[in-house]
Formats: sequence, C-alpha cells, structure tokens
Amino acid sequence: MQLSRKSLLTLPLLYAAGAPAPVAAQTAADAMFTVNNTWMIVATLLVFIMHLGFATLEIGLTQSKNTVNILFKNVSIIAIGLLTYAVIGFNLMYPGEFSIGSFFGFAGFGVGTDAAGLTAEYNPGYTYWTDFLFQGMFAATAATIVSGAVAERIKLASFLVFATLYVGLVYPLVGSWVWGGGWLSDRNFHDFAGSTLVHSVGGWAALVGVFLLGPRLGKYVKDHIHPIPGHNIPLAAIGMFLLWFGWFGFNGGSVLSADPALVSLVLVTTCMAAAAGILTAMLTTWRVHKHPDVSMVLNGALAGLVGITAGADVVSVMSSIVIGGVAGVLVVFSVMFFDRIKMDDPVGAISVHLTCGIWGTLAVGIFSADYSFVTQLIGVLSYGAFCVTAAFIIFSGIKAVMGLRVSEPDERMGLDLAEHNMEAYPDYQTITR
Repeated sequence: MQLSRKSLLTLPLLYAAGAPAPVAAQTAADAMFTVNNTWMIVATLLVFIMHLGFATLEIGLTQSKNTVNILFKNVSIIAIGLLTYAVIGFNLMYPGEFSIGSFFGFAGFGVGTDAAGLTAEYNPGYTYWTDFLFQGMFAATAATIVSGAVAERIKLASFLVFATLYVGLVYPLVGSWVWGGGWLSDRNFHDFAGSTLVHSVGGWAALVGVFLLGPRLGKYVKDHIHPIPGHNIPLAAIGMFLLWFGWFGFNGGSVLSADPALVSLVLVTTCMAAAAGILTAMLTTWRVHKHPDVSMVLNGALAGLVGITAGADVVSVMSSIVIGGVAGVLVVFSVMFFDRIKMDDPVGAISVHLTCGIWGTLAVGIFSADYSFVTQLIGVLSYGAFCVTAAFIIFSGIKAVMGLRVSEPDERMGLDLAEHNMEAYPDYQTITR
C-alpha cells in the first residue's frame, strides 16, 4: 500500500475519528514501510555516486596518458558488478540455506520475486528489488578498489575478466559468511557495512594484483623511489568529496531502515572518523615528510571512512574519532611501507582499503563490549587467507592464458592510445610529450 503525502499528514486524525485500532496500526506500518524503502533507495543512489568518486580519484592520482583507460574500467565495473550480481551473486551471498556447513549455499541463478517481495512480508524495511539494487552497488565496489592499485600497466581485457570472476564468485561467497547468515555470523563476527566484507576483500585482491604485475616503469630504480605524481589533484579532491558524500549512503543505508536514532548515529560516527583521518594524516605527513601532502590528506579521509565502516553502528562518537584518527596515521605509514618493499600502488588503494579495513574490523572488538577481538581477528584472517588464494588463482590463470601486463612500449605510450586509440586531453598531451 502506497500512501500520499496527504495521507501521511492525516494519520493522527484516524485515532481521533475513532478509526478501528487494527486499521490505524496497519496504516502506520504501511507508512513506515514506505519511508524505510525510500531511504534505502536514496542510500542506493548515494552508493552509486561513489563510483564516480572512485573514477575521479583514480584519474587524478595517475598520469594523464591513462585517463581514458581508467574511465573505461570504472564504467565497465558497474555493469559487470550489477549483471554478475543478478545472474549469480545475490543468490550466492544470500542463499537462504547453506548446503555445505555454514560456508556455502546457493539459491539458484537469476533474480525474481513474487508479490510478497514488494511488501513488508519480504522484509519490514524495504522491497526485494531495493534490497537487490543496494547490495549490487556494494558488489561493484570491490573490483573498483582493485582498479586503482593495478592502474597504468594492466591489460584492459585481463582486468575485466578478473573483475567478472572475482565480483561474480568470490565477493558474494565470502560475503555470505557474515551478511548471508554463515559461519562467521554464527560466531558473532561484526562488520556493519564492510570494512572487511567490501574493502578488505577488494584490498586483498589488489595486493595480489600489484605483486604479480610488478611496479610501473621508472617507479623504482635500484634503491631509489621515484614518485610518479598524479596529473590532476583538483580532480582527485573532487573524487574524495564524492566518496565521502556517497559514504553517507554506504553506511547510513546499512542500517537497512530509516530508524532515526541509528541512522543519525551512523552518519555522525562516519563523518567524525573521516574528519579525524584528515587531521592525523595531515599532521603525520607534515612531521615525517617535512611538508603537508594533499594526496595523503585525501587518503586520510578515506582511511577514516574505511576504518569506521565496520563499527559505525556500535561505537560511540568519541570512539569513532579515535578509530578514524588511527586510520589516518596508519595509511601514511602503510603507503611508505609498500613503497619501501617496491609494491607500486598508484593511488594507495591497498593502504586505504586493506590496511585500514583490517584496523576498522579489529577496532570493533576494542571499542565495543558486545564483540570479541579474537572473533574479529579470526574473521580478518579467514577473509585474508581465502581472498588471497582466490585472487592468486584467478590472476595466475589469466596471466597464463592472456597475460596481465601491457608491453613496455605500450606502457610508455600510455594505455589511452595503446588500448583505446584515444586521448582524454589531446591538445594538452601533444604539448607535453
């Protein structure tokens, strides 16, 4: 039952007019269902905007000659994520029943529902289709994280094959362990909106991809690190703000209703963690590098957001500031660490999503008395072991069949011309080459 604005305004009059209590209660329930579903749709749209944020951030922090390639990957990821989630992912992540212990279950190919799927009989908070679309947006995010880490030297076709297999099979399978009611859910492992289930799942794959690909040409010469600066810092800053904006839907929508108290808390903890991440990343880089680094500040905001995502609903506001602040420090030293071991991550995706995803998940066991640190650690290790193994198998298979890395001449030319025969800034690049 759908209620108009006029109907909502006249709800209190039903009791005054002596309307039967069951009718009034049902009308109120229908109204609340509509409000909840509307908020979930808004949250879905906010998560969709995050894909634009990922694209602009990745473009801004990389070289201009690879802009078209990065845009192509990020547009393709949304399509791959949604389609694979419709064909297999949704029913793999939410199987209903597990056929192999609490580790694996599958409810069949495709998506569909009966009339109950459009009413509160499916879920008191939202319809079946809203549920599918919201979760589908999350699925695409895992591959987007990998895109940034392997940017500027991976073959386009190879990346798209990897994204299809990883998002279609690995992400929903491990997601079922918690959000689908699997074995980690039974152990009371808590990951509210995906510090591990989304960000670390993407981060582990990014780590494997960077290892197998090797660094970009000229990044590490002998024992020296040669920075390859991003070509458009303003665009990267826009990307960060779009991601921060979208995170209100990412975390706020994960309440799975429009509950005013919990949604408000989640939005505040999310925002405060991001602010703390900015401040501590700024102070850390200023201290360590002797100058403030805006790219690190941008990643500091994202580090705080990733860090709070696991526990945004169960920690206090002051605890969220600590969690975000620690994440802002961690991301700086993590980027430095991976550079020193010659793991080339152009946008700092591993540091933001994996390092801070692990921290955020463990922080739940530190700052919330309702959850065990040991259980949180078991979850982190389990996801790491499975995702690293799965990503290594997929990447290695692709490398053997198709190859992973573009040729040296193509990398020097830039993937825009080598892969797409197109330039994002033709006049600018002609002048600067």
